[in-house]
Amino acid sequence: MPIVTVTVLEGYDSATRTRLGKQVTDAVRAVVDAPPEAVTVIIDEVARENYLRGGEHRVPGPPRPDPAQIVHDFLTAMEARDLDRAKGFLGEGFEMVFPGDARMTTLEELVAFAGPRYRFVKKSYERFDAVPGGDIAIVYCFGTLNGEWPDGEAFSGIRFIDRFEITGGRIRRQQVWNDIAEVVAKQDKGARA
Repeated sequence: MPIVTVTVLEGYDSATRTRLGKQVTDAVRAVVDAPPEAVTVIIDEVARENYLRGGEHRVPGPPRPDPAQIVHDFLTAMEARDLDRAKGFLGEGFEMVFPGDARMTTLEELVAFAGPRYRFVKKSYERFDAVPGGDIAIVYCFGTLNGEWPDGEAFSGIRFIDRFEITGGRIRRQQVWNDIAEVVAKQDKGARA
């Protein structure tokens, strides 16, 4: 039964402390074979007036935004075709890579790329997995795609996985994998039969 105590300066809100506790629990479980309910995390807070480093009182650093929430909000904006809002989630040097090694650096390029492939696409999310990595957080989201092909025929249940790199609270890179090509190939084969 692992017990971990974390000491932080007072001032972090409840949501930040909860995220910290969940992340510490996950870190312990990555090393120790324990169910989540067996891992105890205690977060002690130290009053600012009782903490000095280098002989000076300090204030807590700001919490980092939740990388999974950044990705979710970006994808929601993209699905709504709110490109201005979606651009606000992107960092300098943003790049996205789609199946077939299609590389783009702007959302307008993505819209043009998608235009001949489908009228619209929506994602049903199974889950978001955030992997902390120091200055870079990795977020995987996966689930299924549904929408309409260019001819208006509906499609659904197409698997996808997106991998995002988040730096400084901004998306730096997106990689996309999905089964659209396989579905189209099966439809083409069926049309020829």
